[in-house]
Amino acid sequence: MDQFKGQPRLPKFAVPKRYDINLKPDLVEHRFLGSVAVNLDIVAATSFIVLNAAELSVATDAVSFTIGDSSTVIKPSRVELFENDEILVLEFPQEIPVGLGVLTIRFEGILNDRMKGFYRSTYEYNGEKKTMAVTQFEPADARRCFPCWDEPACKATFKITLDVPSELVALSNMPVVEEITNGNLKTVSYQESPIMSTYLVAVVVGLFDYVEDHTSDGVKVRVYCQVGKANQGKFALDVAVKTLELYKSYFATPYSLPKLDMIAIPDFAAGAMENYGLVTYRETALLYDDQHSAAANKQRVATVVAHELAHQWFGNLVTMEWWTHLWLNEGFATWVSYLATDSLFPEWKIWSQFLHESTEGLRLDGLAESHPIEVEINHACEIDEIFDAISYRKGASVIRMLQSYLGAECFQRSLASYIKKYAWSNAKTEDLWAALEEGSGEPVNKLMTSWTKQKGYPVVSVTVNDQKLQFNQSQFLSSGSQGEGQWIVPVTLCCGTYDVRKSFLLQTKSDTHDVKDFIGSTDRSVNCWIKLNVDQAGFYRVKYDDLLAAKLRYAVEKQLLSASDRFGVLDDSYALCMAGQESLTSLINLMGSYKDEVDYTVLSNLITISLKVERIAADSVPHLLDYFRQFFIALLQHCAERLGWEPKPEESHVDAMLRGEILTALAVFGHDLTLDEASKRFQAFLENRNTPLLPPDIRKAAYVAVMQGASKSNRSGYESLLKVYRETDLSQEKTRILGSLASSRDPDLILEALNFMLSSEVRSQDAVFGLAVNREGRDVVWAWLKENWEHLTKTYGSGFLITRFVSAAVSPFASFEKAKEVEDFFATHAMPSIARTLRQSLERVNINTSWVESVRKEDSLADAVKELAYRNY
Repeated sequence: MDQFKGQPRLPKFAVPKRYDINLKPDLVEHRFLGSVAVNLDIVAATSFIVLNAAELSVATDAVSFTIGDSSTVIKPSRVELFENDEILVLEFPQEIPVGLGVLTIRFEGILNDRMKGFYRSTYEYNGEKKTMAVTQFEPADARRCFPCWDEPACKATFKITLDVPSELVALSNMPVVEEITNGNLKTVSYQESPIMSTYLVAVVVGLFDYVEDHTSDGVKVRVYCQVGKANQGKFALDVAVKTLELYKSYFATPYSLPKLDMIAIPDFAAGAMENYGLVTYRETALLYDDQHSAAANKQRVATVVAHELAHQWFGNLVTMEWWTHLWLNEGFATWVSYLATDSLFPEWKIWSQFLHESTEGLRLDGLAESHPIEVEINHACEIDEIFDAISYRKGASVIRMLQSYLGAECFQRSLASYIKKYAWSNAKTEDLWAALEEGSGEPVNKLMTSWTKQKGYPVVSVTVNDQKLQFNQSQFLSSGSQGEGQWIVPVTLCCGTYDVRKSFLLQTKSDTHDVKDFIGSTDRSVNCWIKLNVDQAGFYRVKYDDLLAAKLRYAVEKQLLSASDRFGVLDDSYALCMAGQESLTSLINLMGSYKDEVDYTVLSNLITISLKVERIAADSVPHLLDYFRQFFIALLQHCAERLGWEPKPEESHVDAMLRGEILTALAVFGHDLTLDEASKRFQAFLENRNTPLLPPDIRKAAYVAVMQGASKSNRSGYESLLKVYRETDLSQEKTRILGSLASSRDPDLILEALNFMLSSEVRSQDAVFGLAVNREGRDVVWAWLKENWEHLTKTYGSGFLITRFVSAAVSPFASFEKAKEVEDFFATHAMPSIARTLRQSLERVNINTSWVESVRKEDSLADAVKELAYRNY
């Protein structure tokens, strides 16, 4: 039996074709009984059958194998569950011949509280605490619910039957075909599913309300939620129906099941999960309340629904062959969710917000401890850590880069043929490239391999010399180190105008072009700005020589560039500054050019950068900190005055989001007028939760402002926020409060807020929101993490949420001593599932430390920041 231990994949001698599964959950004792009959194709004679199982008990006499159509039944001589490998090995006394057969297994399991496998979630109904049973199988947890071949390539059909309390709603991937009630239990049978992977099987049992609609071709769509919240499902329902229609035409393939249910689950680790025909969500990602949800919540619901429904084609119908190709699922669904949202809500200008995705990808991929888009996976425990900004955000960004290079129409045509070719089966990255290559005639495989098989990305440096433009590429690393990589870079550029765009492939380390090739005449080049990576469609950074940078700064100030390009100039400059390739003095001078900025995405990034620079300044030049804060307040003032506190009639969705972000930043920077106004409005809100003085879009800002003034000795603001938290049943309101509670400047109160995160009042998936502390809170969070490490590993140890705690606690530090202390602690508290995150977090600490040290050496910084702080804006 030992020959099967330590293998990344299951042996191939038995191929599952159909599962007949019966489950009987006990919601009181938190256990379940089950049986499975698997139709197998034995492709090589064997005396062993090996499949996945974990945390299930299977007795030797609970297993049998029926050969072919005969009545020959053989029982295994040994049944062994290897927990480390999560496999069940069955040894038979005789060889099983090649051909068909049925494997039958009875088993028992636990309805766990860890939000994976078959688990329990709690909710209130008529003031009484109730339990529901839910599944979450991706990536590799179907094996915790029933023994199976738990690999994406082992597709089969599923016939599911549930025995549940008769008053409850019981859902699965397919419609119900029969329901038989017997006293207080009922047996619910579902239609057999089409062929699909185990990670997409789903079951939910509990009390729910729903709203319902149909697509034009008769697909029944429902949104299920807790009793009494049905109205909050209407927005998502509308988005779902329209999105299904849109994808049907985009992919030139109809949705493949008779129904689609979407359901809000109170305890849910991820944002949502695309189970075929039964998509599960966190409440915050599915429910929208007209009165109390913010514009940002509305946008989140729309993009998450569009993301999950994209998977019904890209992931469920065509599935990655192995987890190495996870990015095909996630990168693609992320990219196409923007396409869908833009089509439904063009006024949201969502493609300019896509830059937030690209930037997150660039930030993680600028680490030496990043990983390629395609990453080798040798054990199930490694899969969780690649559900990260590389698979999702870099994945989406390189798809956008490729689509922009090939053209939208050709790209769509090739995708539709890829979906048709691989429907109901599995595909690898190369299969997608081949389809795009065939459709476009371009060498897509050669182009894209440099982006998916190696980690990192280039910075393209451009200099003007004697009427020649010199382009150089080298790997960009946030640490400022030299990387080895080389890419085929689709360079695009504009000179002085967007009317003329030029593009070429930079395939070598360096390349030179005549200026007149791009501009037409040399006379114009004297005053022309040149912008590379037009509209930020490429996944790379750009470094300009001093002359070109100065012209771009002027172009930003005069609003001559598109919003995406203004975003790019700032973000690249910030990244280069962090890497020590540009001074902080030059970065803040560039930031000063954004004083009249009005675009949401650009300002949102300007705020993010300001908050980070403020921390670096506090660590490196604390005597200048007040000047930095004054400068950032002045920079945001123009926009804050334009937006005010009150929503304007007919204002845009993005202005509503921007108001909240700007006021929150002003509160953090200690702007007195903002803090006073927030406090007054918060008091009015405490007296009347429906006051127009504190609409949902600015609540977070008011909460953060109130906490800025709260301390152990002056705790009324903190207590009031807890009161609001306890009285609301809207998850979005709860997470808004959790994200504000620890933003006090008093370490004792921060500690109290952190301890509250671990109380029974906070659902375990939400605790990580409370780690959003300011610089004063860094040491408190780290001490708290060490103190509670055992509890955290027990609660989160087996999922991806534990990695969020590690990065939130470790990444903000900026000293080599702290890095050493963190290393020492984890040397004795290591876990394989956090290894990559820990290395990345420590690298971030070292990057912060180097940045702080280089800022200390900048002679011109003091004069520059004082001038900017006092400049008349």
